[in-house]
Amino acid sequence: MRRLTDEDTPALAALAAVDPVANVFVAAHLAAHGSAAETGTGAEIVGTFDGDGRLASACWLGANIVPVEVPAEHARAYADVIRHSRRRFASIFGPAEATLAIFAELSGPPARDVRRAQPLLAMEGAPAVPADPLVRVTTLEDFDALAPACVSMFEEEVGYSPVAGGSDNYYRRVRQLIAEGHSFARFGAQGEVVFKAELGSVSPAASQIQGVWVAPAHRGAGLSHGGMAAVVEHAQRTAPIVSLYVNDYNYRARASYRRVGFEQVGTFATVLF
Repeated sequence: MRRLTDEDTPALAALAAVDPVANVFVAAHLAAHGSAAETGTGAEIVGTFDGDGRLASACWLGANIVPVEVPAEHARAYADVIRHSRRRFASIFGPAEATLAIFAELSGPPARDVRRAQPLLAMEGAPAVPADPLVRVTTLEDFDALAPACVSMFEEEVGYSPVAGGSDNYYRRVRQLIAEGHSFARFGAQGEVVFKAELGSVSPAASQIQGVWVAPAHRGAGLSHGGMAAVVEHAQRTAPIVSLYVNDYNYRARASYRRVGFEQVGTFATVLF
């Protein structure tokens, strides 16, 4: 096992392509930055190699831990590297078997939450319901309306405020998604956000939707169906496969996604620290 370098970029791209939906996070990084080498922010990717020197598995180590085609028998080796890195991680997320195996091998602060079964959903082709024509790509002029909606979504999903310790990093990410054309919303009569979603990762093969949120006063009216269909149509202009993962206990959201046309293609897990 070793840290990947620029020379490993083709091998990492091939490894991520084994499952373009499950590995969209790292594939999107390669599409944007073009290298498997350590990033300017200090994130790195480590990998295991087989007897012929071929890359067999990999793991992103940045603000989060993201396994790429990691079999359970490699979990202890990755856990050793993670411990020795002395990094602080916000989460581990990815395919459930690898995520939970790495977590089981780690010794350190207990997790705040372990979400062991998150259906990984994907779809190709047209949505099964009409797209909401009022959902549009947002602009930086929408930031003041979007920011509180993004914070509310994060608080509901993760359980704490993303701006409690300072808002600069979080709001920088919101602005980045807007600038990239990866933020979508429907606005109400007073300019408030009533539905929103973003594309958190985008590779040439697939994109992954995140941050789906409907304002509490508008829930139950079916806005998420047309809203998600609109986001899918926008996303498919960049990549043919559109994906997301959802908590298994969120039955209402899962039913909504099925209605739009998403089907389960795997299972993710998330460990929050």
